[in-house]
Amino acid sequence: MKLDPITVVEVGPRDGLQYESVFFPTQDKIALINSLSQTGLKRIEVTSFVHPKVIPHLKDAMEVLRGMDKAPGVIYSALVPNLKGCQRALETPVDELALFVSASQTHNQKNVGMSIEDSLSGFADIAREALTAGKSLRGYVITAFGCPYEGAIALARVEQITEAYAELGVREVSLGDTTGMANPRRVSEVFEQLGREHRGIPLAAHFHNSRGLGLANAYAAYQTGCRVFDSSVGGLGGCPTAVGAMGNIPTEDLVNLMEEMGVSTGLDFTKLMESVQLVQRVLGGELASYTCKQGRPNWGAVQPKI
Repeated sequence: MKLDPITVVEVGPRDGLQYESVFFPTQDKIALINSLSQTGLKRIEVTSFVHPKVIPHLKDAMEVLRGMDKAPGVIYSALVPNLKGCQRALETPVDELALFVSASQTHNQKNVGMSIEDSLSGFADIAREALTAGKSLRGYVITAFGCPYEGAIALARVEQITEAYAELGVREVSLGDTTGMANPRRVSEVFEQLGREHRGIPLAAHFHNSRGLGLANAYAAYQTGCRVFDSSVGGLGGCPTAVGAMGNIPTEDLVNLMEEMGVSTGLDFTKLMESVQLVQRVLGGELASYTCKQGRPNWGAVQPKI
């Protein structure tokens, strides 16, 4: 049986590097993005325009966007927190702007210092300027599956935020398990109720691996129809305002999982591992990725049956 392919959205250069203990040098960021651009990825989130006092590791956002080589057919995006960040991003060759709001009032207050309603209201000016400039918009709903401050998140709130994004002109909404609180059953419930699309807006899945369930959650989301997945090279990542949050699911582990099941990702695994190795050289130490340690299965003459 032929299975639907997936689209991988690489978020390592932004969501991954923002949380590392050391600053990833600007030229190495550029080299990483250029390397990822040669893997077959069609979408890469490269940086953030959150104030450097909050995210100092991405203080070089403009230098990175202006210094990287844009590959044909690849969409490069940047996270923007407010109108000023949007305006700075529009001075660069970025293709897409990403907005973010938490489904938890408490987490949103800790993350950006305002209510969910105020965050969404503030996006109107950003959306207007971005769309006028010909840029596409992506929206994140973070802590969509659970919050360490509020516990379970009502699905109605996720729906309300998704609908608000739709009114702004957002083309896709990514549901984020920011602190790794999701489990496959909850993921299935959320995506089954919301569907592959909600009110005409395609949904993506963004899982962190804080409790080792990231890939299981990705598989659950795939089974319910999700076909767009965020992941981070080497499993980098975390959340500065959520204590204990660990990295995103590693891109190479996600690719291995899907390809082993017969789901095409369109990525060249050998080239992807070159990007992983670049990260490892710069950061040193061991990455969270399993395939980084073990490689892909060697089936020899015996191929797995799908």
